[in-house]
Amino acid sequence: MESITIRGAREHNLKNIDVAIPRNKLVVVTGLSGSGKSSLAFDTLYAEGQRRYMESLSSYARQFLGQMEKPDVDIIEGLSPAISIDQKAASHNPRSTVGTVTEIYDYLRLMYARIGVPHCPRCGQVIRQQTVDQIVDAVMAYPDGTRIHVLAPVVRGRKGEYSRQLEQYARQGYARVRVDGQILELSEPIRLDRNKKHTIEVLVDRLIVREGLGKRLSDSLEVAMKLSDGLVIVGVVDGEESLFSANYACSQCGISIEELTPRMFSFNSPFGACPTCSGLGIMPTMDPDLIIPDKRLSLAAGAVRAGGWSSEEGSIAQNIFRALAARYGFSVNTPVGDLPEAALNVLLYGTGKERIDIPYEREYGSGTYKATFEGIIPSLERRHRQTQSAGMREYYETMMSYKPCPDCQGLRLKPEARAVTVNGLAIRAYSQVSRRGAGVS
Repeated sequence: MESITIRGAREHNLKNIDVAIPRNKLVVVTGLSGSGKSSLAFDTLYAEGQRRYMESLSSYARQFLGQMEKPDVDIIEGLSPAISIDQKAASHNPRSTVGTVTEIYDYLRLMYARIGVPHCPRCGQVIRQQTVDQIVDAVMAYPDGTRIHVLAPVVRGRKGEYSRQLEQYARQGYARVRVDGQILELSEPIRLDRNKKHTIEVLVDRLIVREGLGKRLSDSLEVAMKLSDGLVIVGVVDGEESLFSANYACSQCGISIEELTPRMFSFNSPFGACPTCSGLGIMPTMDPDLIIPDKRLSLAAGAVRAGGWSSEEGSIAQNIFRALAARYGFSVNTPVGDLPEAALNVLLYGTGKERIDIPYEREYGSGTYKATFEGIIPSLERRHRQTQSAGMREYYETMMSYKPCPDCQGLRLKPEARAVTVNGLAIRAYSQVSRRGAGVS
């Protein structure tokens, strides 16, 4: 259809209005105050579009949303499910974008959770469901004698007390659960703060990898998956753990991801946000240009702005600089801008494990000692982390600038979410192109 056709609109002060509105165009409704602009746009068009959207949801979801009344209109044809975008003041919260403020991003997250094609974040191939046999093969690849446990993640990052569920697991014969990383006995009372988010995993079995374990391991995996809707955690006792899914897994890399859900694509949720930058996409990092603002100065003349790196002759800083110059073949009197790249890299990021001869002069004598050099930037980052003084923290932050996160490159999401595509586009790529360029209708 080329237009949205309205017949007999009678909401509020509308008097049997008939109108045809062209589709795929920007349409502006104007008129005098009280002429019925809002009654037509919101109380008729939007109300009917939203009602149709609600009816497209499952009966389970509709029971929480309530019944929506049909607007007073004879017929509306050519109308798609509709959303309303309210005018709001600009937000300076770094977690807010145009998509989150207008809630359009919620629809994108839902679309990617329902029709997205997951790929392995490491090799890029499409990943599919794992069978129990495949999980058994992966676990049996552990060295003989490895002590492992099988856990069923039944609650993941949700608020509540869960007393009834814990009692139910105890009646079913389970002895232990892991709550927020701590193993607890189900035979003893477990009280959880209902206002905090919790992660609960039922300990299904403890095993030792050896020949002939396959049958028991297979049974334990099936029990765990039944408890947790297809997820199971297999971990080495006091070691690494792996999340296996009956839903999606890469056959080459062995990487598993959970079932796609809308929160997996939210950079404001711990289940979707990049763990390095917590979903901000940017991180404050020490900026070499702020640490050495004037590269025309030499190290001896005080080119390093950061406190503690004195330009006084005989200071610890100057002794370290001279030791670096002697070891890596440059002069402390050369302007920093003219130093070789390798020398500047050692100055900023340190010598690694290599020990250099650092001279010293004291009242009781002089000499040299061997030590590694941490580097100016690692030293400042460490001081920024460790300081308890708000004033010093603010001082160190004057030498920092915001740069894209090194892991997500500013995309904000976990690797698993970034690897899900619709028509070949990841959700962040899709949100950055025009409707025509997206290629998705």
